[in-house]
Amino acid sequence: MSTPSPVEPIEERLRTALDARARLIDAHDLSPYRPPTGPAWGRRRVRRVVSAVAVTVAAAAAVAFLLLSGSPERPRPAPPARDPSTSPPATSVPSTHGSPTSEPSPTSPPETPPSTSTATQR
Repeated sequence: MSTPSPVEPIEERLRTALDARARLIDAHDLSPYRPPTGPAWGRRRVRRVVSAVAVTVAAAAAVAFLLLSGSPERPRPAPPARDPSTSPPATSVPSTHGSPTSEPSPTSPPETPPSTSTATQR
């Protein structure tokens, strides 16, 4: 014969207690005969939807503000140097090879003489 272990009486007591508890529940407790009443949308769900819409609108407004706002210091395009509808007549300038010319060409910028400061010569 085998001696019962201390686990068997505890297990048997748990089974008896669970069986007694299960007998207290009937079909009426398992399924109510009518559905619950109340608003279809709870306050939490409405708050979540309103919050999501508000966040979306705020993000769209921030993006629109950043894209559409121009700073007053924004550089403007420079106007053309001459009127594009009139062009100066093309002239050919004879070039002299080997001798420097004293007059600058019309397309090159004028040369500026090097400035000497009296404060740096002390």
